[in-house]
Amino acid sequence: MGKALEGVRVLDMTHVQSGPSCTQILAWLGADVVKLEAPGGDITRKQLRDLPDVDSLYFTMLNCNKRSITLNMKSEEGKRIFTDLLPRFDILAENFGPGAIDRMGFTWDRLQEINPRLIFASIKGFGDGPYTHFKAYEVVAQAMGGSMSTTGFADGPPLATGAQIGDSGTGIHTVAGILAALYQREHTGRGQRVTVAMQHAVLNLARVKLRDQQRLTHGPLKEYPNKEFGDTVPRSGNASGGGQPGWAVKCAPGGPNDYIYVIVQPVGWEPITKLIGRPELAEDPEWSTPEARLNKLDKMFQLIEDWSIDHGKWEVLAKLNAQNIPCGPILSTKEIIEDESLAANDMVVKVEHPERGQFSTVGCPIKLSDSPVDVERSPLLGEHNEEVYARELGLGEQLAGLKAKGVI
Repeated sequence: MGKALEGVRVLDMTHVQSGPSCTQILAWLGADVVKLEAPGGDITRKQLRDLPDVDSLYFTMLNCNKRSITLNMKSEEGKRIFTDLLPRFDILAENFGPGAIDRMGFTWDRLQEINPRLIFASIKGFGDGPYTHFKAYEVVAQAMGGSMSTTGFADGPPLATGAQIGDSGTGIHTVAGILAALYQREHTGRGQRVTVAMQHAVLNLARVKLRDQQRLTHGPLKEYPNKEFGDTVPRSGNASGGGQPGWAVKCAPGGPNDYIYVIVQPVGWEPITKLIGRPELAEDPEWSTPEARLNKLDKMFQLIEDWSIDHGKWEVLAKLNAQNIPCGPILSTKEIIEDESLAANDMVVKVEHPERGQFSTVGCPIKLSDSPVDVERSPLLGEHNEEVYARELGLGEQLAGLKAKGVI
C-alpha cells in the first residue's frame, strides 16, 4: 500500500522545532524528506543532551523518517550543488531569520528560475511590519499572539502553555499551506510561496479570546469566574470560558497531578448532585438552572471537589463517565508515556536508534486509512550524503574532496 505523499520530495533546510515538526509530518505521510544541514549539523543535535556525544532527544523526536545530507551554503561549491539539487525537489522548507535565504543568493525569483514548480515554504516569527526582524521563540510567539495574556490566574502573572503552540503549532499550520499549494499546482503547474508566522499561528489558536474581547464591550463575561473585569479579557485560571463551565478539581491523594477536569452541562447537574451526596440541589431554585449557578461557579466546583478529594482521579473518571459527564483526568508526562491506549493508537511509539538505543517519541496525530505511518529513526548527520550526492548528482568521485574542503 502506497503512502499519501509518495513521490513528493522535500528539501528540508529547517532547524530547531517549528520547521522540523512540519517536515516530519510530511515524512510520516510518505514524502521523501532530505534534511540539509550545515556540516556542523542542526544545533539541536547537541542541545539538552542526556547522553554524551549522541544526538539529543530534542533532535531525534523532531526528525524521524528523514534522510540527512550536509552542505556548506556559504561556499560557492555548496551553492552550485544546492542549485543542482533544487530541480529534483517539489518543496523547499526553511525557518531561518528573515532574508537569510535571499542573502545566500536564492531569492524567490531565483528559486522560480531554477525550478518553476517549486513550493517554497517559510516559517517566520512575524509577518510584514514593525516586528518583521524581531527574533521569535516559542514563548515570544505565545506572548505576542494572545495566549499568555489570557493564560493563568487573575491574581498571577501571565503564563506560557506547556503545549508548544508557537513552534509545533506553526509547523502544522505550515503543513496545511504546503498541501494546499501542492494541490493547486496540480491545476496550475506552478509552485508558490507558503509563509506562516509564529505570531499568526498562535493568534489563530487563541481566536476564542478575541471573540470574548468583542463580547466584553457589551458587559462582563458571565461564563468567567472573575469578579472584576477591565477592558481586556482576563486570565481565568482553568475556566473554559465557553458555554459549558468547567474546572479542575482535586482528587485523592492530593499530588500535583491528582486532578480531574469536570464540565457541568445542564443535563449533568442532577447526576452530579447525586454523586456528591447533595441530591436536593437538583431541585433547589438557587442551584437547579445554569443561570442560577452562573454567579457561583466557584462554590459549585468546590462542592464537587469536596466529594472528589476523597477518591482517586481514575475512580472519579469512572463514576462521572458512567453518568455521561464530560471529564478528563490531568495526565502527567509519566502517565502519558506509559499510557496503553496512546501506545495502541501509535501516539507514543518506541524507536530504535543506532547510538542511543531505544527511545519513546510522539507518533503521527493524523490517521489516514490508506496511508499508515511507520515511525522510523532520525538520521545521523550526513548519513545520506553518498546516496544523494553520488547516486543522484553523480558526484561520487568528488565526495572525498568536497568533504576535505568543508563543502559537505
